[in-house]
Amino acid sequence: MNSDSDLQIAGDILEVPHLLQTPREHPATVAEFVGLARSIAADRSQWEHLVRYDATSRWYHRLRTGPGYEVWLLSWVPGQGSGSHDHGRSSGVLTVLDGTLTERTERGTRALRAGAQRVFAPGYVHEVLNDALEPAVSLHVYYPGLTEMPMHTAQHCVARSAPGTVTA
Repeated sequence: MNSDSDLQIAGDILEVPHLLQTPREHPATVAEFVGLARSIAADRSQWEHLVRYDATSRWYHRLRTGPGYEVWLLSWVPGQGSGSHDHGRSSGVLTVLDGTLTERTERGTRALRAGAQRVFAPGYVHEVLNDALEPAVSLHVYYPGLTEMPMHTAQHCVARSAPGTVTA
């Protein structure tokens, strides 16, 4: 008898077909949307050839749509930012694919490096900008699809700490 546990599993639990959930064609939970963003990020062949850099404005491209969601690819040259905004009734997942972006909220400032993800609910106010010296690329999943992006005054995103520190 094992003193660590009275439960012993013989074999691989993932080999038991009746315990596995049928994969969904489209994501429906926050975890599944995060997983979608991670899978796209991991497969550079899905997005790398599409990226363009525009010195006059942020470049964006709708990469994919599904029932009730959209996936957008954005590029950011140094100095470009979103301004303080929310996403209306949409929730979302922001994933940095290349470079470093800075996110400012009323709770603080956070550096988001390649691989970083942020999940947000409707009404989440933030500003995203590239204050680094190299371009950046990000992936954005919105559910439901993005129909509005209300802008806010800059005071909504003023960090209450020194630049470069994370308070959230």
